[in-house]
Amino acid sequence: MCEIATNKRKISRRKFAGFGALGVLALGGIGGFELVDQNIIPGKQLLNQLDGACNVNVPDLSFFPVGRSYVGNFYSRYRNTKVGYEIGYPPNYKKGDAIPLVVMLHGYGGNHTNALSSMTPAQAVALKVDNSPLTPMALVTVDGGGGYWNPHPKDDPMSMVLHELMPICNDLGLGVPPRSVAVMGISMGGYGALMFAEQFPEIFGASAAISPAIWLSYSEARSANAGAFFNSNAFDKYNLFNSLDSLSKVSVRIGAGVSDPFYPNVEVFAKRLPASAVIDFSKGCHTGPFFVSQEPASLLFLSKYFEYLNA
Repeated sequence: MCEIATNKRKISRRKFAGFGALGVLALGGIGGFELVDQNIIPGKQLLNQLDGACNVNVPDLSFFPVGRSYVGNFYSRYRNTKVGYEIGYPPNYKKGDAIPLVVMLHGYGGNHTNALSSMTPAQAVALKVDNSPLTPMALVTVDGGGGYWNPHPKDDPMSMVLHELMPICNDLGLGVPPRSVAVMGISMGGYGALMFAEQFPEIFGASAAISPAIWLSYSEARSANAGAFFNSNAFDKYNLFNSLDSLSKVSVRIGAGVSDPFYPNVEVFAKRLPASAVIDFSKGCHTGPFFVSQEPASLLFLSKYFEYLNA
């Protein structure tokens, strides 16, 4: 597989703008809800916010004329509930146009309306990066619940994506095989983006994970969020370390803040990835400003993957 970006792991050097602690808390983002709810970050991350560890340069996002958006819903027999979704098209594209697809997975406490921290799906694929457009691609968000995108007995968001959402998109000409689908996510969704790519590398050719919520053991996961995995067997099956070799077939990018409570686990995981993986460890916490700062680079990474695929 082509190496989409540099194969050197790096610490990004950015210019940082100041945010007060209250501003950072206000911009905590969907992915941060779980950490507060589960008592993971109140002490340490508040101190990080006060001493500036969470201060990042949030980019001023600009867009080409934003394309069409389509919002829909369906009753999911895998999730046993009605599921909403939104598809954003790039500028000058419409239903029926055959283009690649990014499946965007939301964080804990989120849904299809706020999977991205700073943009709508249509804005995301109309993003200007260095004043240039992304490779034409659609982006879909969907309601995945709070079960970490892995199967539970009465709620299986993974099968919902594969067997219900993806056929809807394919019927519209989006993400038609081979390997014209990528997956992206933040926090819980970042874990999901890596897990989907590990489990189905023949479908998801690229994965971009922002601040992925990664645990090293079932006891660690259960103490933080008892609903993340149904039981220890489910953790073993969908633990990212147990199927890591599958990512040798996938283009992978991970961005995480060095003051993120998940950072030590993400660092352990990143060290075991193929040399072609793009790893961006930089100043920041598990908060909205960091998520926003990583979205343009993640979308550009997936854009370059599709550009190579369609060359």
